Amino acid sequence: MTRRDLFKVAGVTAASAVVTGCTVNQGTETPNSVAVAHTLMPKSKGKRVVIIGGGYGGLTAAKYIRKSDKTVEVVVLEKKDIFMSCPFSNTLLGGMEGVTLDTLTHDLYSGAQAHGYHMIQTEVTAINRGSKVVTTSKGTIDYDILVMAPGIAYNYEGQFKAWDANKIANIQQNAPAALMPGSEHLALKRQLENMSDGDVIITKPSGKYRCPPAPFERACMIAAYMEKEGINGKVIILNETKGVAKGAAFKEAWKELYGKRIVHMENCVINDVDMDKKEIHFTQTDSFGAEKKSHKFQVLNLIPHNKANPVVEMSGVETATAFNKVVMNGCSFQTKTDKSVYAVGDVVAHAIPPSGQTANWAAKQAAEEIVAQLNGKTHTLGVKANKVNAGNVCYSMVGDNPESAIMVTHDFSWDGTVIKGKGNVPKPKDGNGKFRSKNVAKATREWYRGIVSDLFA
Repeated sequence: MTRRDLFKVAGVTAASAVVTGCTVNQGTETPNSVAVAHTLMPKSKGKRVVIIGGGYGGLTAAKYIRKSDKTVEVVVLEKKDIFMSCPFSNTLLGGMEGVTLDTLTHDLYSGAQAHGYHMIQTEVTAINRGSKVVTTSKGTIDYDILVMAPGIAYNYEGQFKAWDANKIANIQQNAPAALMPGSEHLALKRQLENMSDGDVIITKPSGKYRCPPAPFERACMIAAYMEKEGINGKVIILNETKGVAKGAAFKEAWKELYGKRIVHMENCVINDVDMDKKEIHFTQTDSFGAEKKSHKFQVLNLIPHNKANPVVEMSGVETATAFNKVVMNGCSFQTKTDKSVYAVGDVVAHAIPPSGQTANWAAKQAAEEIVAQLNGKTHTLGVKANKVNAGNVCYSMVGDNPESAIMVTHDFSWDGTVIKGKGNVPKPKDGNGKFRSKNVAKATREWYRGIVSDLFA
């Protein structure tokens, strides 16, 4: 890590998207008396949209609302002071050529200046839908339309009921999940750089979680790094289920590129972790029954169960599933509960895959709906097409020297209740009958450059 990178680390330290110290489930109730009384901004003379979250969904929505109607004031509230991308971040762990912290981090104010919206670094502590006011650690702000794009939180307490707060904090620090932008990625990279010979263990949770292919791409990138550095050991995936996103493509790459270095173990429920002994305990179930097992590690990437960021609970809107996803108003990105509240990104209950590309697509749809609503054209709300071809395109790097990647596309369709996604993992023309290819790797880098440019340029 360069000295320049060390300065950037300060900007992403404690960059978890989890909102702490929150006033929960305000809904239409009055925020509690300890809330900060002063206002962040004076009342708008026109229409104001407040967006909670400065990730892929939030920044896209901010840009495209302003692009569609310059009379609308847009304010983004973001806890972090720097943007760091989770998409493409596994390439940093893999030590891919030309990928540095600069590749993944961006100045949040640059997008605001380029597109004419306001960016305020602050933490949301309460939402009052009755008075249309958001309370933050720095003050209150009113809105005409609220957009929730807060991302995920980790559900350690739900998954590991015997762990206390100290144990969870220890695991977060020493076995970082690295599904949320910030220090966890840097901590995981540091641990890989400092490791001796031995095994790296990655846990893949059950249920809904951010970016289903992420643990499997990460296994490839870490294995590639270990190969380059001459580190003896395996990358072991403890999968709580049997499911593998882009399964055939990943398994082909694991076998042909890494041989026995990557080990995928199915139906493994994590029971406990002993960080002092560097040992993980789990129960694996197969056709013969359940067996308790343990395994030593040099590096542990413990990805716990995910849930929606607490901002969703603060809003008091209707949610569904254990993840606490927001129930939407038909094929719209307007919430079912409140016509003045929208949601995009990881927290929507539409049956579409969580990814940077999907968040970008959904935010553009939401922006169109919001501008229409503010201009009295509510009949135009909702996705207009019954089918959207390749609404999501998701790339995963699987090889280095030479670079190779795989991809999945999802077509979106409207069934009258939710927007659904149907995936397809193609074999590229230059793949010689395989799922991975050099051209898909090139497209992966081009996609990332393009979507970042869409946010900030």
